[in-house]
Amino acid sequence: MKKVLVLAETRDGNIRNVSFEALSAAQAIAAGGEITAAVFGPGAGAHAAALAHYGAAKVVVVENEALAQYTPDSYTQAFSQVIGTVEPDAIVVGHTSIGRDLAPRIAARLGYGLVSDVTSIEGDDVFVRPIYAGKAFQKRSFADNKVFITVRPNNIALVAPDASKTAETVALDVELKDLRTIVKEVVRKTSGKVDLSEAKVIISGGRGVKSKDGFKPLEELADVLGAAVGASRGACDADYCDYSLQIGQTGKVVTPDLYIACGISGAIQHLAGMSNSKVIVAINKDPEAPIFQVADYGIVGDLFEVVPLLTAEFKKALQ
Repeated sequence: MKKVLVLAETRDGNIRNVSFEALSAAQAIAAGGEITAAVFGPGAGAHAAALAHYGAAKVVVVENEALAQYTPDSYTQAFSQVIGTVEPDAIVVGHTSIGRDLAPRIAARLGYGLVSDVTSIEGDDVFVRPIYAGKAFQKRSFADNKVFITVRPNNIALVAPDASKTAETVALDVELKDLRTIVKEVVRKTSGKVDLSEAKVIISGGRGVKSKDGFKPLEELADVLGAAVGASRGACDADYCDYSLQIGQTGKVVTPDLYIACGISGAIQHLAGMSNSKVIVAINKDPEAPIFQVADYGIVGDLFEVVPLLTAEFKKALQ
């Protein structure tokens, strides 16, 4: 039995789905022990009930205005103080932009080992993570009892929420010193309809879309499916879309339930970011395109003809 601490991330006033996945991972690690969730920012206490439904027995709430937006200084100090108060045997955070930045800082400060980008947990605390751009998987465990992991979004199966569960809420005042960074405003370049890293369905475009307007058919299909829109580096480099949509070795790594690649040849750098998707559909005019080697389903054809047909059929099916 272990005492496990989970950092619950919020975005736009809501708990991110990966935080619930982290709580599910915590249940596997705790083996019946106590699970504590920490949530930061003004109004953070409102999230206690949702965290309890997914297994948090205690919720540490830090409603400090300086934690309204993530900065390395403020979160490192605040989370370190939460860890000192809870004294957990294990810490779980999401493998997000925040988790990737924060986890190594905390692990180095406290002398913990760290296994990042965990996609599954096997018995006796064996943590599985992809390596070599997803071509192989590595199994890691800890030599001592201190466990610190980050979990990749859309990989840890969610436990069924129990609305009858409640959590003990603890308000904690933290002391933040010598903050070097203050976020005054956040300007988002993308529409923000669906978070790309947590999307269950992604419609992605490559150089084959030919222009910025070429993404419009993909966006229409995404609207029908409630999906996110992504892109290859080639499309971003050609200025067809913003780099925030880039998927690949130098972009975001995604594992949706369905990935539809439109006009993407399938360069190894792009495959590194999406090859672990559960179902991959490729649409390309070139039957020899490398993307077909990893696709579960392939359509050889012009995406400007195929995508509108898919959109029309999905509209019929979903009516």
